[in-house]
Amino acid sequence: MLDKAINAARVAKNLVLLNKSGHVSPEEVKKARQYIAEYWPKLERYHPKDDDTLVGLPKPFLVPAYEKGHEFDFNEMYYWDSYFMMLGILDDKHKALNLGVLEDLEALMKRFKIIPNASRTYLTGHSQPPVLTSIIFDLYETYKLDGEWLKTHIEHAKDEYHIVWMGTTKPNARQVYRGLSRYYDFNYIHDLAETESGWDMNPRFNRKALNYLPVDLNALLYKYEMDFAKAARIFNDARDAARWENAAMHRKHTMDELMWDKLRGFYYDYNYVKEKRGNVSSLAGYYPLWVGMVSDQQAKQMVRTLKRFEVKGGLTTTDAQPLNQFMPGTVPTQWAYPNGWAPLHYIVVKGLERYGYSDDARRIVGKWLKTNLDWFNKHHVFLEKYNVLQPGKPPGKGLYPSQTGFGWTNSVFERFCQDYVDADK
Repeated sequence: MLDKAINAARVAKNLVLLNKSGHVSPEEVKKARQYIAEYWPKLERYHPKDDDTLVGLPKPFLVPAYEKGHEFDFNEMYYWDSYFMMLGILDDKHKALNLGVLEDLEALMKRFKIIPNASRTYLTGHSQPPVLTSIIFDLYETYKLDGEWLKTHIEHAKDEYHIVWMGTTKPNARQVYRGLSRYYDFNYIHDLAETESGWDMNPRFNRKALNYLPVDLNALLYKYEMDFAKAARIFNDARDAARWENAAMHRKHTMDELMWDKLRGFYYDYNYVKEKRGNVSSLAGYYPLWVGMVSDQQAKQMVRTLKRFEVKGGLTTTDAQPLNQFMPGTVPTQWAYPNGWAPLHYIVVKGLERYGYSDDARRIVGKWLKTNLDWFNKHHVFLEKYNVLQPGKPPGKGLYPSQTGFGWTNSVFERFCQDYVDADK
């Protein structure tokens, strides 16, 4: 009994310390937010004509990062980066830029019959996680656009859905097993398919990405189907809405059967070649929470699962150190423990909020903001990713040099400040 009492006291003490350290005041983030606001022009590019491998685009766009004199330089637009960068600038000042980015993505779809990984000719063999309907509805709702605007852009998203993500043959052989889709590359190379996930590289697929049905991808496609249903209801087309909702429910049931592990209370990628679930727990498993396809009971179990990922500085991308991460000759897996990434924190936090777990969401936001802020206060930059296990130390290495001044980190930081810090004033 005494041991239990001592342990309970320790837990209570740690929670008090966590709450104190996790609170970030408006004054503490003021300088960082000013830095972010002044940084956006450094990320803006305009290339209306093709230039060697760089694809010309009709409107200005944002690149992921910029650092003067850095050998690894960006001049192209990236698909899912663009979505997460928008999240912090959904305001009147950036309206033209945001609408232009959507136009650029659709221009790529029209020209290449795919929204490529990025606007480079050598990156047209694969895409990135599909977020077009999320962009469309964020813009539609933020800027109160009309039904004709929505109808035009939803049709572009439907083209992407059918041609790219539901394709069954080359160059888009993604829908491969029981109506679910995989990440893919035209060259049929596992590592290139893995880059389509945006998680290049990671331990989820054991270097065999073409063999897996990813939980995040199929949750995003569920969101497409529900977004198409939402649009149909706005257009007063109940029959079309019901058709899309049925497609979404079919996907949900299949995902639950193949990917939901009842014992572990979590979603896992499914190896359809071996017909078994993968064994790597990752934050990709929270995408179903974000898109709203889980039951309340599943959500409750998924909240319990947070303890596998939650550490001092936020959420680790996977729940354990891959054994081969630092072995000579292996590919560095930067999308893994101990690294944390801004877009994944956003997905998890908004998923928790959606199901009413506001306290858990706020705790994670506090940790993530503090990790970002402490590094900024010391080094005067934001990073592409962070070592959330030991926030004062550099993140685990990846295939390319670690980036600073990073667009989606800046944007998610600003968005969290808007949603949580400003809300606490």
